[in-house]
Amino acid sequence: MSEQTRKPASGNGEFEREDLDAKAVYAFLIGLAVICVLAYFILLGLYRYLDAQQRASAPPQNPLVPARPETRKPTRAETKAEIKKDFPGPLLEEEEGGQLNSERMEEERQLNSYGWVDEKSGVVRIPIERAMELTAQRGLPVLPQGTAAPAKATKKLAGKTSAAGKPPLRPGAGKGHGSAQ
Repeated sequence: MSEQTRKPASGNGEFEREDLDAKAVYAFLIGLAVICVLAYFILLGLYRYLDAQQRASAPPQNPLVPARPETRKPTRAETKAEIKKDFPGPLLEEEEGGQLNSERMEEERQLNSYGWVDEKSGVVRIPIERAMELTAQRGLPVLPQGTAAPAKATKKLAGKTSAAGKPPLRPGAGKGHGSAQ
């Protein structure tokens, strides 16, 4: 090996000999400030120009509409009076759990009692348990074999087809799990 090989720097007492020039940093900051001020004034002029363009192209105001005086800042009392006049007060729930329980109790009462749904047409409400008993005794209504389906059901089924391109089966027509046979 040659004698000119360097020993690695130990890191003790060594520092970078070239520093960043302070004049360059200040010049950059001043340039940035000047660009920001110029951008502010350019945008201000652009907005004033666009505002003037909009006013010039706006249709004239109808002479029957009364001119509004300059707007002023309303007092707090005037604002509250306007809000109360235009909007109803908020409907706050005072006791959420109690209100929910009372609604559920009302639903349960309706489900387990007799009453009129529409008295004019003769539609009544019966308890669920009684309705299940009647359904078990009488069975579900079924169309007799060979009878045509009502017109409404036929129209609904006419436009529908299955993935295979066949019309869907009538309820109870197929055997098994809904597969066509």
